[in-house]
Amino acid sequence: LEEAAFQLQQIFRIDISIALNILGIESMRAGHYRIAYTCFKLAADRGYSKAQFNVGLCYEHGRGTEKDLEKAAFYYYHAASSCHPMAQYRYARYLLHHRPENEWDGHQKAVAFLEQAAMAGITEAQAYLGVFYMRGLQPKEKRGLKYLLLAAKNGDAQSRYHVGICYEKGLGVQQNLAEAMRHYQQSAAAGNRNSQERLRV
Repeated sequence: LEEAAFQLQQIFRIDISIALNILGIESMRAGHYRIAYTCFKLAADRGYSKAQFNVGLCYEHGRGTEKDLEKAAFYYYHAASSCHPMAQYRYARYLLHHRPENEWDGHQKAVAFLEQAAMAGITEAQAYLGVFYMRGLQPKEKRGLKYLLLAAKNGDAQSRYHVGICYEKGLGVQQNLAEAMRHYQQSAAAGNRNSQERLRV
């Protein structure tokens, strides 16, 4: 009986969190940012990862509350720890941009979260990792190209441009100008100005 009561409590808690999060989304769409933030916060404090991510967005953009990147990171971290892919991406970016560069643990944690988000299909994480691996102190060109190709397949024209550079310069792959041209053309067709310029060259 106690187990059944506990299960009912869990279901009720989750259902309330889902409802509050939906109410928050609807309020945000209607421009009622303060109400949206309050709904998200109530659900987030119950441990609902989607709401934790939304509270992070509110703090990052100053919607319904004051802008506060540290508080945004706090909520992104909790959502990321519950395997929310976009929160993993945003928290990783926070670590890489707002923490000391010599902080090895933070750097490693950021890369781990980025890889999880990339493998979950988050195009922004794939593109970020691709460039990250290409530009590091010790570039990992093959790994970088792998993520750039994933992002390009998901429609990211900038990543497609970077893939073109890889083929043009032989970074992580055998140099192939025809293949570079193909990638530049696809990227340019999607409106990427860098590719359009590269094609002229």
